[in-house]
Amino acid sequence: MRERRFFSGQAGMPRNLCVLFLAAAMLLAGCATSSASPARTLYYRAEKYRKELSKDPSKRALRQYWVACADRYMEVYRKDPTGPWAAAALFSAGNTYRDLYRLSGRAKDRAEALDLYQRVHLRYPKSAYAPKARAAAAELGLPVKQAAKNGTLRKDADDIPVVPPPAPDPVAACIPHQGPKPGPGPVSADGLPEVLVTGIRFWTSENYTRVVIDADGEAAFYHHLLRKDPKNGKPPRLFVDLFGSRVSKDLKEVVTIDDDLLSAVRAAQHDPETVRVVVDIKSFESYKVFPLKNPFRVVIDVRGTKKDEKPSPETVAMAKASGMEPGALARQLALKVDRIVIDPGHGGKDCGAVGALGGVYEKDVVLSLAKRLKAKLEKKTGCEVLLTRDTDKFLSLEERTALANSHDADLFVSIHTNAHKDRSAYGMETYILNLAADDESIMVAARENATSRKSVSDLQGILQDLMTNAKIDESTRLASAVQRSLVKSLKQRYSRIKDKGVKQAPFYVLLGARMPAILVETSFISNPRECKRLTDSGYQDALCEGIARGIQEYVSVMNFAAR
Repeated sequence: MRERRFFSGQAGMPRNLCVLFLAAAMLLAGCATSSASPARTLYYRAEKYRKELSKDPSKRALRQYWVACADRYMEVYRKDPTGPWAAAALFSAGNTYRDLYRLSGRAKDRAEALDLYQRVHLRYPKSAYAPKARAAAAELGLPVKQAAKNGTLRKDADDIPVVPPPAPDPVAACIPHQGPKPGPGPVSADGLPEVLVTGIRFWTSENYTRVVIDADGEAAFYHHLLRKDPKNGKPPRLFVDLFGSRVSKDLKEVVTIDDDLLSAVRAAQHDPETVRVVVDIKSFESYKVFPLKNPFRVVIDVRGTKKDEKPSPETVAMAKASGMEPGALARQLALKVDRIVIDPGHGGKDCGAVGALGGVYEKDVVLSLAKRLKAKLEKKTGCEVLLTRDTDKFLSLEERTALANSHDADLFVSIHTNAHKDRSAYGMETYILNLAADDESIMVAARENATSRKSVSDLQGILQDLMTNAKIDESTRLASAVQRSLVKSLKQRYSRIKDKGVKQAPFYVLLGARMPAILVETSFISNPRECKRLTDSGYQDALCEGIARGIQEYVSVMNFAAR
């Protein structure tokens, strides 16, 4: 329309000149269109997003927006890694993580920024962004290894340098792979770091090992994987540095594991303010490292591949057709359910929620429910059913998931009772592991995690990394079947039954589960009516019947599909 109006306004222009002018205009328009490459367009969209983020205080305070911004820049790089916008995108992603680090103080954010700056320097040395990346890395500073005081530091875990050996290029050497080392933390009366690393625990099976590093306070930490070094006879090693920490005198410095995946775990005082824990690896397929709180501990999950996981010729053909690795497709098709682990929440010193009626505690109610549910599931499904606890004993949250993983469970069901400060709140709901979608879900997760709402918000920041292997779709289907059947079973015999639906929240007890996993909030123990019902054998039976039928429905579908 614009060109038509333009030419109609030039009535005196000869027709041939009009044609030439139009051709020139179209040529110029084509040039402009071609210069606006997809990578360039994406880059400017990322820049726009970054400016909007910088102007919005509510978004600046939330980690997810910073990560999303960095991802937008990385999309530019992935779109055209050899193009003119790649170096700019990597550098801008590094700046985003640098700014996030200044807000969060997290070691991981600074390490991410340094890694991106290093990639700019190494991959695009002639780019105008290479010197900028080196300057930005230098501005962030390097971790400095402090000298031992009075020669008292133990060296049995000191075979890994604090920073990588110098590269041939002295400028490249100043950009470390290592994460940051914060300034001195709280100190005790004797001037030593206040946080004590108190113990190392582990659970193991053929293709899974979970290691937990216990501490008596919260500490910044950084982890890094060192690949196998045949020249020096070094196996793969994963190390975790806990800053502002020291080893407890009771800490066992070498914990032998010697399973199919790990040889041992070693811990030592690496320098006056850093405890280093080294995991000696035999073999692995993947690993995850994440923190839990109350008390603070660092969890390391190492996973391998099942030895008997040999894809059939049909599976190999399907894999080739889909472009997937045969092993990955085989794992996705392995849906048959043979073993179920039921987890009665709380126990021992952890009473859980206190009932509206005197002497009623969550730990006792859910243990009774779990035993009933076990009997029903064995009868209805024919599956092997295990309990994480069958007595009133304390289990840590990470231990419950580790037990399910180490027993190669096909389903994990954690049983709880709900609670609320409003005693009139009632109903039942079923959760899967994911980011919390509402304040109520955050409150439930905080209570079950025995943490604050702030801790739950922190946890949501690491879920993006942890959810990649989670069976979200299967967990959702299982949760839906259980919730629907549970409500139906109770409504047949009781009035005032409220269906609160299937929800999502970051529960520690579901974190790292390798199988479809759900958490059932059976009823509100804080509500007098529902508390009384929860202690009644008839109500317990109807409740467990509903859960069992929901699981039976899910198992029937999965086992039929696996034939």
